[in-house]
Amino acid sequence: MRVIKNPLKGKGLTSTVGMAEGEILVDPSIPLALFSLCPAAHKTILTKCSPLAGKLGVDEIYLKDERSRLDLGSFKALGAAYAIAKLAAESVKSGLAAKYEDALSGQTFVCASAGNHGLSLAAGARLFGADAVVYLSDTVPENFANRLRGKSAKVVRYGENYEVSMAAAKLAAETNGWALLSDSSWAGYGEPARDVMEGYLIMGAEVAEQIERAPTHIFLQAGVGGLAAACCASAREYWGAVPQIIVVEPEYAPALINSIEADTPVVANGPISNMGRLDCKEPSHLALKYLAGEADYFMTISEDEAVAGVAMLSECGIISSPSGAAGLSGLLSAQSCFAGLGIGRGSRILAYITEGPADGDG
Repeated sequence: MRVIKNPLKGKGLTSTVGMAEGEILVDPSIPLALFSLCPAAHKTILTKCSPLAGKLGVDEIYLKDERSRLDLGSFKALGAAYAIAKLAAESVKSGLAAKYEDALSGQTFVCASAGNHGLSLAAGARLFGADAVVYLSDTVPENFANRLRGKSAKVVRYGENYEVSMAAAKLAAETNGWALLSDSSWAGYGEPARDVMEGYLIMGAEVAEQIERAPTHIFLQAGVGGLAAACCASAREYWGAVPQIIVVEPEYAPALINSIEADTPVVANGPISNMGRLDCKEPSHLALKYLAGEADYFMTISEDEAVAGVAMLSECGIISSPSGAAGLSGLLSAQSCFAGLGIGRGSRILAYITEGPADGDG
């Protein structure tokens, strides 16, 4: 475990030259309005885990459980599918299409994915008459590939890791005239990723309605940083500076924490992590820019700490993966520095369970 206090809090990165332009959106009203039109829309539950809170000596632990989100099993259902739905709504509103179900007919969306982002893209594309192509690296379990095919996506296996498959997806988009829809952002590419993150604001809006009192601490797992940025934005929108935001990454993929320390985006190095959906070696520029100014702490957790978090979560009756439970794993791992984080009696902790169990994790 490694924990640092954010030296850029309140200031942000010293320079954003050469980074993706723009900022993330923080107003949840637009995604909430569009989400309300979805027949499968429902709020996921916020669970109290009082026994664990007692063990850790805090007032309460709240877990936002995203395992049932839109029957896709992950918070990512709110991302790519929302971005595609937003395009479909614009097409219908402008008169380019008469019906939502074929609003994007003839278009192809492509992405690289470690699993769940691709499922969201495939589901969204099918809903609005578009095609989906998803690039998977060799490390992504075959069960994800089969689930993608079950949603009519074309699966292309390419490369030894996410970064290589992403490069291939970018090239395919350029070559074929497809729409690249990534949940990350980089120089020259920002708006689609911003729309994906906008969909994630729905989670935070739901929590604000469900929780009894504002949380004092929020542990947010991060891959490229999209979820962490959106949930941090929601927290600041509803509760201001009250919650301490702690961003949690695998120690094998410390892209955000290393970038914060360097005061610029950096590419992390490391072996494959058992937190497969968080095993991203490059940060999203838009997410990094936001978190640099708003997050309070950044931390990494080990492979063993991630597994311990899954085991502890199962004792609360919730079955997840090392990726899905990483925020809670960060909380458990940070017990030795609770005093420094201001955690103790009276603390109310919020964490997100971002997916169910995933074959191939660990």
